[in-house]
Amino acid sequence: MKQITGFNSASWKGERGEYWVLVQAILMLGYVLLPVYRPAWLRIEPPLLYGVWALAGVLFLLALVLIGKGLVDLGKNLTPLPYPKPEGELVQTGIYSVVRHPLYSGVTLAAKAYAIGQLSLSHFVAMLLLFVFFNFKANQEESWLSQKYPDYSEYRQRVKKLIPWVY
Repeated sequence: MKQITGFNSASWKGERGEYWVLVQAILMLGYVLLPVYRPAWLRIEPPLLYGVWALAGVLFLLALVLIGKGLVDLGKNLTPLPYPKPEGELVQTGIYSVVRHPLYSGVTLAAKAYAIGQLSLSHFVAMLLLFVFFNFKANQEESWLSQKYPDYSEYRQRVKKLIPWVY
């Protein structure tokens, strides 16, 4: 019998990271609904404002590349849950040779791009909270990946977790 890898009636046990996904959805919705808070000292006028928007645009495009390439490179291993698929394989090529969690990195970078583009202090703080959340979620995911794949430890030594070449 084929095991179901997405959400199912047993999901309420949270054994495959269902609650991580639920908290992630709540945080991301909260980010979208969060009002922009721009203190007076953070107001920038054109033409400098156009430079800030250009930076935000470049960061957003990089975020889309991370997310898109992460989804494509993960291929059949993609699951909505942080728990690895039973029939899955460890992906170490493509964008996964640059960063271990490009989807988390991409979402965080997109949040940063929006915060910069809006000059929103509230969104910058929320982006930091998203980063901390994704760091904890990645730790749990990596625990499961280490149990499933013996060579995961070596992969962790070679490739940074959330920020390419940095962290």
